[in-house]
Order: sequence, then C-alpha cells, then structure tokens
Amino acid sequence: MLAIVGGSGLTQLASLEVTRREVVRTPYGEPSGALTFGMVCDQEVVFLARHGYGHTIPPHRVNYRANLWALKQVGVTDVVSVASVGGIRADFGPGALIVPDQIIDYTWGRECTFFEGGESPVRHVDFTHPYDQKLRQRLLDAAAKIGEAVYDGGVYAASQGPRLETAAEIDRFERDGADVVGMTGMPEAVLARELELPYAAINVVANYAAGRASSEAGISFDSIEVVLHEAMTRVRGLLNGLCSDGDH
Repeated sequence: MLAIVGGSGLTQLASLEVTRREVVRTPYGEPSGALTFGMVCDQEVVFLARHGYGHTIPPHRVNYRANLWALKQVGVTDVVSVASVGGIRADFGPGALIVPDQIIDYTWGRECTFFEGGESPVRHVDFTHPYDQKLRQRLLDAAAKIGEAVYDGGVYAASQGPRLETAAEIDRFERDGADVVGMTGMPEAVLARELELPYAAINVVANYAAGRASSEAGISFDSIEVVLHEAMTRVRGLLNGLCSDGDH
C-alpha cells in the first residue's frame, strides 16, 4: 500500500476516493493528523498532511516519528513525500519538479531516530543512498508515461526553518553541493529507512532560494502560492500515473 505525505500546497488529493479516516496512536505521540484511506486508479492509498490538515504544524514541530510509525503500523509498503522547495541550481526555477537522489542535513534538535539506545543496543542504518532507487524509478517512469517533465536527481538541503534562509546560507549550501532547499526532508527520510520503508520524494520548486532570483525585492509569498497551485495539479497527475503503473 502506497502512502503519500503531502507538504505545503498539498493538503489533500482531489483524485482520492476516500473510504475512511483513521486516528492512529503510536508510542511516539500523535501523528500530524488522521490517516486518510482511499483509492486512486484502483490502488489503495493512504494520505497524510505533514503539517496537519489546517497547515498548522511548522517543520521543526512535525512529529516525524509518529507519522512514519503510524504509516508502518497500518501496512504501508512505500512512501512518497511531496514537498515544496527553494531552487538553488539555476535551472531549478519556480514550477520545476525534481526527484532528488541525495540529502544534506542541516537540521538540529529534532527527534531523528527510533534507535535511542538505553537498554537496547545502538543500531546504525546505511544511508549512503537516502532515497529508494526502485521507487524513484517508478516516479520517473510515471512522469515519462504522462509526458510530465521532471528532473532526475538533485541534492536536497534540509534546513531548520520555519524562517527562510539568508542569501549567505544559500551560498553555503551551494558550495556544499545542494541544488534545492527545504525544511522537512529530514529526519523523515532516515526514519523511513529505519523502518525499512522504501521512500522517495517529489520536490516542487516554489521559488528561487534567497539571493538567487534576478530581483532584489526578496521572495514574494503571493507568487509562491500561484506557483504551487499550478504545480500541485501536475503533481497530482504524476501521482495518478504512479498509482496506475501496475507495480504495487
């Protein structure tokens, strides 16, 4: 069963034929909201709004452990994250869709593991390739099938938020090799890995990152809303294509 975790701009799936909603309790507290179960192209899908259905939970307050644990508990086998990002690379302009392949983590103070030691032995996970390649390829194939242009690969910088970054911070991220910047990719990706849940992401460029736009006027939040509204329609089409790929 596929889970879709929606970020800013994707708090619901228009194509989801809702069958039920379920409040799931976890040892790690409350998830961001009830899990919404439904059908997309004859595939059962679970949807969860990462920031809550009223978009009330900031990135550093999301209970990532509860979210992933709840999805695993109800039988999810694959997780696709949808997240808006700022474009650092010149060709990653507003509206671009990226299926990233690497992460650099700049977050701090978040509950970032299920393996906290104590009476249990310390455990490590291999995070060389943070996104599941098979699930990434399914996203790329689905995009090709419907004729949607996506970028194959990119380095996601996970920043703390909720504020946007300074121009100097974006310069640093670029020097480190990052192509886009967002606030929710970690620890979500590593928690999925710890639970052995294949995880991949669709990054939606909402705006150029700080200092990268041609204008010195700063970032326009009105423009971001317009871009996300249009781009998320394309994301829903991509997700529909993924759900109809027959490999589930």
